[in-house]
Amino acid sequence: MNAAERQSLIGLPVIVLTGIGISWAGSQGGVVTTSGLPLFALCGIVAFSVNWLVFIHAYRGRTEHLFDLTGGLTYAVVTVLALGLAGPQEPRSLILSGMIITWAGRLASFLFVRIRRQGSDGRFDEIKTSFLRFLLAWTLQGLWVLLTLASALAAMTSTHHVPLGAFAVVGTLVWLTGFGIEVVADRQKAAFRGDPANRDRFIQHGLWSWSMHPNYFGEITLWIGVAIVASPALSGWQYVTLISPVFVHLLLTRISGIPLLTARGEKKWGHEAEYRAYRARTSLLVPRPPRAP
Repeated sequence: MNAAERQSLIGLPVIVLTGIGISWAGSQGGVVTTSGLPLFALCGIVAFSVNWLVFIHAYRGRTEHLFDLTGGLTYAVVTVLALGLAGPQEPRSLILSGMIITWAGRLASFLFVRIRRQGSDGRFDEIKTSFLRFLLAWTLQGLWVLLTLASALAAMTSTHHVPLGAFAVVGTLVWLTGFGIEVVADRQKAAFRGDPANRDRFIQHGLWSWSMHPNYFGEITLWIGVAIVASPALSGWQYVTLISPVFVHLLLTRISGIPLLTARGEKKWGHEAEYRAYRARTSLLVPRPPRAP
């Protein structure tokens, strides 16, 4: 067993224990199923189980093609489960579930089509042949779903119902802003990559001239909107679930998003003056007008 596999062996129980912890916090003051299991905890079990089941097929075929699609499916399954078993459907729950399913369906289908077109995802080249490392990726996706959904799930499964108010309006507007930015950024990049003349080049127009990662900014923003809508329905330990947008921000800016893409970009274009100039004038995340040369 090499060092990477030993790290995966340590990481797996840490991820699961983190999921248990957030499930406990989100379950406080929440609906309990007929079996006595808190509905929030049941949603957490389902989030991990869906990914582990698909992992079995993915590992046998040494393929990552279903990874992003499974992530989107997990969001949808968990959200529908929470909405269906929570009892009378509250307006806040309907708004939250609509936000989540719309976002998850759009992003999962977009990423699935992209990987089918590209043929492989460089993130998995080294890990998909290792049982432990590949399992860690799928387990982390289960935690990703649970943590990003946490505030919405806590609100949807809470027994504490609050009428819609300013938080719902503001949160919805923030979500619409983030969702719109993410959609436009993804479409601009897809169109850029679809042009053979841009093969092995980097995009630097449209939203990508204002931010090097506008799609990530949009995703962080929309999850802030979800948390704003959910927050009035939370109480006690459920406030811990407001970690959702913080987790998304840390994941995309410190762990698997920007750091990986930055390293890849430096390796591919770091020697080019045009790329260095683009990095110098363009915001890393928050969109703003390019800096003057």
